Amino acid sequence: MTIPAAREKFETFLARKGLRVTKPRLAIFDAAFAQADHFTAEQLLDYARARTPKVKISRATVYRTLPVMTESALLREVDIGTGEKFYRPNREGGDQQVAQVVCVDCNRIFEISAPFMGWYGNTVSSKLGLTPVSQRLQVSATCDIFRRTGGCPRRG
Repeated sequence: MTIPAAREKFETFLARKGLRVTKPRLAIFDAAFAQADHFTAEQLLDYARARTPKVKISRATVYRTLPVMTESALLREVDIGTGEKFYRPNREGGDQQVAQVVCVDCNRIFEISAPFMGWYGNTVSSKLGLTPVSQRLQVSATCDIFRRTGGCPRRG
C-alpha cells in the first residue's frame, strides 16, 4: 500500500468513526509511516514533534490516535510483555500473517512472513467449532553474536 493510499484510508476511517481529520492526527500518521522499524508511543511523539514543529501535537492525541490506526489495520501493535506496546506501519495492507521474533539481548523486534498461520488458526479453531478473529506468533530469542562477543551490531 502506498503512503497516499494509506493516508486516504486513514482519513476515510476517521470520518467513518465520526472523528475529525486534524493536522496533529495527520502529522502522527506521517511520522508513523516514516518509520522503518518498530516504535513506542513516546518515540512517535518525539519524532512527530521533530518532523512538524509548527503543529502542536499532544501526548494525549498520540495515545488516542494509535488505537485508531491499529483498528484501521494501518499499524500493527506488538506487545512483548514489557508493559510497553510497540507499533509498526502495515505497509502491505490487509491482515498479513507475520511472526515476531524478539531478541532479549538486542531489544529489537523482527518480523518475518508466516503464511502458515492462517492455515493453522483455521485448522485448530474449526476443530472446536470456532472462527479465528486474530492470532499472533511471538518467539523470544537470544542473540548469538552478543553471547559470543558481548556486543551486538543490532543493539539499539
